Amino acid sequence: MSGAASSQTNNLEAFWMPFTANRQFKQNPRMFVGAKDMHYTTSDGRQVLDATAGLWCCNAGHSRPKVVEAVQKQVAELDYAPAFQMGHPKAFELAARLAALMPKPLDHVFFTNSGSESVDTALKIALAYQRAIGQGTRTRLIGRERGYHGVGFGGISVGGIVSNRKTFGTMLTGVDHMRHTHDPARNAFSRGIPENGAEYAEDLIRIIQLHDPSTIAAVIVEPVAGSTGVLIPPKGYLERLRQICDDNGILLIFDEVITGFGRLGSPFATDFFGVTPDLVTTAKGITSGVIPMGAVFCASKIYEAFMTGPEHMIELFHGYTYSAHPIACAAALATLDTYEEEGLLTRASELAQYWEDGLHGLKDCPNVIDIRNLGLIGAIELTPIDGQPTKRAFSAFLKAYDDGLLIRTTGDIIALSPPLIISKTQIDEIFEKLRKVLNSID
Repeated sequence: MSGAASSQTNNLEAFWMPFTANRQFKQNPRMFVGAKDMHYTTSDGRQVLDATAGLWCCNAGHSRPKVVEAVQKQVAELDYAPAFQMGHPKAFELAARLAALMPKPLDHVFFTNSGSESVDTALKIALAYQRAIGQGTRTRLIGRERGYHGVGFGGISVGGIVSNRKTFGTMLTGVDHMRHTHDPARNAFSRGIPENGAEYAEDLIRIIQLHDPSTIAAVIVEPVAGSTGVLIPPKGYLERLRQICDDNGILLIFDEVITGFGRLGSPFATDFFGVTPDLVTTAKGITSGVIPMGAVFCASKIYEAFMTGPEHMIELFHGYTYSAHPIACAAALATLDTYEEEGLLTRASELAQYWEDGLHGLKDCPNVIDIRNLGLIGAIELTPIDGQPTKRAFSAFLKAYDDGLLIRTTGDIIALSPPLIISKTQIDEIFEKLRKVLNSID
């Protein structure tokens, strides 16, 4: 049955779609039935240029041959192996290769299956570490307003996006939030890292003074806040957070689920900004979106703190049935090969200026009130329609899809993060189409 026919005859009601206006979608479905390199194929046979790397995850593009072959081979060789008290070679090979990409001392890897699981894992490791070193009073976790850390109760507790939090009750207790760094009054239309706002890191000192440092286990931030609309950290901000955490015995966690694996033009944001946290959460680009997988990098001092007591005892009571799944490991190893062979972990640095110039060329379009960029990430913030927040950006999303372009919207912000294999001609195409879209919507 063809994709077009199946989209018409399938009963769409059974699937409760995530983060989707279900009723709107099911009245006029948007179906992808194929993908290759930079494009999706729709059920009606159109080609749609992927300006969002799927959901920030297909960093190497779609259906890359080395990854496809690795997955096909692995499923026939070893489909599943438990990670509790057992192992398989690819898990250890992958962990070693990943650790080699990180600056010291981030040299141990705990495997998960998603960014949400990575965040909950990092938070649990942080709490358990403080207890292991005799700092059991350190039970508080500090997030940031407008932060996004997935959809587990831990992640939404330290996260700071209202719509992700308001429905789900009190969540984790003992959580506080720093203010966000978005400052359009001083930084609107900044190119790259904003000049103003390093002082916002001092808000962490206010929280420390309120609760006392002896009660705080960890601080978690996205180096670049992605899902809230691409908020770039001001110059000196992350460095100051690192110093405050060091001064007060607090672990610093970077959520690199979006920024990891080449998005900024270096393997990770910790390289790009020259700031090394104690824990790093990753997912998405680790397999270029092919198979669900995540990983938490942790500093050697954290791992070693658990390696005490009788050797036959489990050191950390945490894990997942699918941690280090063989097929996911195979996909990740092939993805790393693809990144390495094509120079994709640094390619964004080569395209960043061209991307920046094209993006900021939309400054004169109707309703544009800010543009932000770093590496191969971009955001176009639009004036909301009075009484109808999010509608203007959603209209742009629908219009772009009809015109053969996939974008992402969050609130009234258009977010862009194309696969790292994008060409300059395709960058031009993205911004030409976006100009038409922005000029055509009310």
